[in-house]
Amino acid sequence: MDSEVRFIIDTFSFLVWGGLVMWMCAGFTMLEAGSVRTRNASVICLKNIGSLSIAALAFHFVGYGFMFEGVEEGGWIGSFDFFHGITDAEKALLGGDSSSAARVVENGHASMSYWLFQMVFVASTASIVSGTLAERVRLWSYFIFVAVLTAVIYPVIGAWTWGGGWLAAMGFQDFAGSTVVHSTGGWAALAGVLVVGARRGKFLDDGTVKPTPPNSIPEVTLGVSVIWLGFLGFNGGSQLALGGAIDAVAVATVLANTNLAGAAGVVAAMLLSRPVFGRIDLLASLNGAIAGLVAITAGPDLVGHGWAVVIGAIGGALCLLGMKLLERLRIDDEVGAIPAHMGAGVWGTMAVCIAAGGDPLVQLIGIAAVGATVFGASLFVWRIIDSTLGARISPRVERLGQDSAELGIESFPEFVLAEDD
Repeated sequence: MDSEVRFIIDTFSFLVWGGLVMWMCAGFTMLEAGSVRTRNASVICLKNIGSLSIAALAFHFVGYGFMFEGVEEGGWIGSFDFFHGITDAEKALLGGDSSSAARVVENGHASMSYWLFQMVFVASTASIVSGTLAERVRLWSYFIFVAVLTAVIYPVIGAWTWGGGWLAAMGFQDFAGSTVVHSTGGWAALAGVLVVGARRGKFLDDGTVKPTPPNSIPEVTLGVSVIWLGFLGFNGGSQLALGGAIDAVAVATVLANTNLAGAAGVVAAMLLSRPVFGRIDLLASLNGAIAGLVAITAGPDLVGHGWAVVIGAIGGALCLLGMKLLERLRIDDEVGAIPAHMGAGVWGTMAVCIAAGGDPLVQLIGIAAVGATVFGASLFVWRIIDSTLGARISPRVERLGQDSAELGIESFPEFVLAEDD
């Protein structure tokens, strides 16, 4: 294939895959807004669109440089490459210098198409934290944490792995981010919930757990469906090419395995929910879908489709059991994001050893290093925020709801019926 045609196809694929992953922001918004009580749904909407915006700016300002620019082989972090932009050759081409086209094509894709694709991964990581801390974290405290997470914490983890750093040099495998993205978000969320605490009245003195049913089951279900669609871009785009027959076959395999794992996660959670919860639990089944998708993300390029089913099913089962465990530990995860992303992410990263030739010791080292670093750094940041601005809303705001108390707007205003004249 002509190199310029390959350049165009690969660039376009990054833009399309990135758009699909960005669409996950809508899915996370619907999932979280439907899960909380109606008096907090507007804040959820602002948190998610704000997370995406902050992630984009932070990754443009410094994050991309930390993650990809100048990372030495086996190194720890990249460079202070502020305001990442197009290359000099691309600037010359846009300025009318056609002789620079060859240098542009040599890069394999337009530089900012790859930036866009990587940026939406960062935003997805932040969304995981949003769901866990819903209904009791201060809006600006959350935004400050997101800025630190997307500008520094996530890019450092990315430099170790996808940027060619020390974990990559050891042979750590994580195709599309079971650990790099999902476990990172889960560890950051766990640190946050330990600082912020549970919602008022969630855990009663007699040891029982007060149920807080979603305000809109259809909205939650639609949100999960949108996230599922986004995973096609998440995993398919991580092939990082689509300009040849081998890449096309690989992408098709990745997408098939992704869907199989998500489906297996749903079925496994449905079957397990009856003995664990005494009923077929819809919310656990929906989280099973996400957990199955997360679990396969570390190795969706495996050839054996049966392994995708097994990996996804175990991911869904572990997520359901993790939700039950968090309740017993009195850790209030509003949407079950920690078991769905961190728990399933850890499992998926180790599953690479079973089905895709990963080294168990290297995978364990990677999981432990990422977990300890993200959790430790996040806990440190959350505690600083809590001791200065305060991480948690006041009892009054929690009672009234953040929508009216902080935003002055209700997601579901009452309808007043007027009498006929």
